Amino acid sequence: MRLFALLTGSALGVVALAPMAFAGEADAQTGAKVGDGHSLPSTEIVVSAPYQRDRQVVATAVTVLQGDDLQLEQRSTIGETLARQPGVSATFFGPNASRPILRGLDAERVRVLTDGIGSFDVSNTSVDHAVAVNPLLADRIEILRGPAALLYGSGAIGGVVNMRDLRIPLEVPDAAAHVDAVAGLASAAEERNVAASVNAPLGGGFVAHLDGSFFESGDYRTGGYVFSEHLREEAAEEGGEVAEDAQARGRLENTAARRWDVAGGLGWIGQNGANFGFAVSHLENRYGIPNSLDVGHEDHDEAAETEEEAGHGHESDITLNMRQTRVDVRGAVPLDGAFKELKLRGGWANYRHDEIEATGEIGTSFFNKSWEARAELVQAAQGRWQGASGVQYFSRNFNAVGEEAYIPANETRQLGLFTLQEFDLGVARLEAGARYEHTNVKSDVIGRERTFDSLSVSLGGSVDLGGGFRLALSGARSERAPAAEELFANGAHAATRAVEIGNPDFRKERQLGAEAVLRGRGAGWRVELSGFINRFDNYIFLSPTGAEADELPVFQYNQADARFYGFEAEGAVTLAQLGDTRVELTGLVDYTRADVLGGGGGPVPRIPPLRFLGGVEASGGVIGGRVEVEQATAQRRITTFETETPGWTMVNASVSWKPFGMDAQTTLVLQANNIFDVEARRHTSFLKDVAPLFGRDFRLSVRFGF
Repeated sequence: MRLFALLTGSALGVVALAPMAFAGEADAQTGAKVGDGHSLPSTEIVVSAPYQRDRQVVATAVTVLQGDDLQLEQRSTIGETLARQPGVSATFFGPNASRPILRGLDAERVRVLTDGIGSFDVSNTSVDHAVAVNPLLADRIEILRGPAALLYGSGAIGGVVNMRDLRIPLEVPDAAAHVDAVAGLASAAEERNVAASVNAPLGGGFVAHLDGSFFESGDYRTGGYVFSEHLREEAAEEGGEVAEDAQARGRLENTAARRWDVAGGLGWIGQNGANFGFAVSHLENRYGIPNSLDVGHEDHDEAAETEEEAGHGHESDITLNMRQTRVDVRGAVPLDGAFKELKLRGGWANYRHDEIEATGEIGTSFFNKSWEARAELVQAAQGRWQGASGVQYFSRNFNAVGEEAYIPANETRQLGLFTLQEFDLGVARLEAGARYEHTNVKSDVIGRERTFDSLSVSLGGSVDLGGGFRLALSGARSERAPAAEELFANGAHAATRAVEIGNPDFRKERQLGAEAVLRGRGAGWRVELSGFINRFDNYIFLSPTGAEADELPVFQYNQADARFYGFEAEGAVTLAQLGDTRVELTGLVDYTRADVLGGGGGPVPRIPPLRFLGGVEASGGVIGGRVEVEQATAQRRITTFETETPGWTMVNASVSWKPFGMDAQTTLVLQANNIFDVEARRHTSFLKDVAPLFGRDFRLSVRFGF
């Protein structure tokens, strides 16, 4: 704890005192990187918009993860890859299904995109469903909020996560072929992964693309006990075999995974900026759902006898087998006059996953056919004014068949019109966004149909304060149509271990939010502070009714007012410059608080606690390294059906090496995470009591390109 206190104090000191420590110095290191996975360079360009923008002048907090930082943070799921970014947590339904949570918001309020188009999966319907994007193939990941997020739909009311994978070529390689590859090993889950892509010019501006990846892991090893103290106490009161099972340590059973995907694409790049291309990909992902502890049931002997007769040691083992075939298209046409460019993007996918029981029988199957298309007209710059406007259409046909098909077959259609405008006033910049969306959700099975018209607007700006500081302010009024799951759910949901009941008469969810961001930079220091508040009308949430059905608690989707607020702070101070190597003290702090203001009130469930991350890092040279301490404080602000989550402290270390020099595209990284093998649980996880985070984990990865 002394080590944590030292580094936590250092983290807070970095954030609070860095500007004062170097207030009189010029900005001599504008291109520097924090390097711990939290990028703060002023030259960073935000590409998840119709035109590129410097993130330093964007009116809201933006996170960009790429290059060495991305390699350091890369995990098998998009949620765990981003979980250490400012204001981000993850659902962690075991190691194979984890979706990002942005400032306490997830599921229907956060859109996960691939190159600006939806992931076309069913991860938003349940936390045990994996997101159909592969972080191993990511070239860059951006997290957007504010005006730019409105370009991607009302489902982005909490923000947008956009992963760029470059499957459709956008440039012609100089050589006969350009190859990128990454491979890795990890100890906690006996993980093995490899991914590679190649772009080859065919002449005449045509470029062919091929990529593929393979990932395999076993049951992962935890730190400390597998089951939480709360469950161990319940099991001890019950006694017998379940009390013995509750003392389990080591590996969490039924968490192995095997995934592969392959893609091919073709692009044409013209001399005048025109480009067209397409890609076809196929993904298969088979993974286990972590087992629970059979507490509160009297028929343990009978259950054990049933298992023995069936020849299975684990009657509750569930395996999810996912397949997705996807087609993507993209194009750009240069224009003259008032508009600079027409950008086109489209995608279609056929998705299915089966939830397979321990007997080998399929319990439930989920089917999802989706397509999305968008067109953006990028305006030619008119003095200090630039912008873009466009149209977007989304279609989704969803069906579930089987024992736990708690959502009836349904269709969703959305048509959106949007605009983003930006004005450069010299020392200040203004940006405004607006989106109108028409949504139709229907289920012929139950004979219900709803139509919603939503209007969202956002206004923000940033001003140069001098001395290396820039202040950004923004406000937004957003509307979101209820999702099919919130309207039509009616049945047992295995992932949440509850019966969920929707309400087909829900109204639109409305949000009124504001955010302030202060960015500062000078010679040897940089800092970014952000604070936010979001007030919701008709906020949709699950709450217990007190009833039970088939020994499961019954939860009802309700609407009430809610308030979310919090802050993020990150910074770095240079301690020494040793040739090309820069030694820095870095720190990050974030916090979110959320309350339901009506419907009985109380905290919103599964909100991440206060978190600290501080470390010392050497970067910029051929050899780099980092030692850090991460702490999540205890979460005691819980709602009626939650349990408290103890705090935890992890110590991590990493070493990187560029064997062929800084200009070569080869990097080896060796990491030791959770060095002291502590028991850590994420409060945002439905499975926090039965699936702790990884124990001690040694990871080796290599990335190269030529």
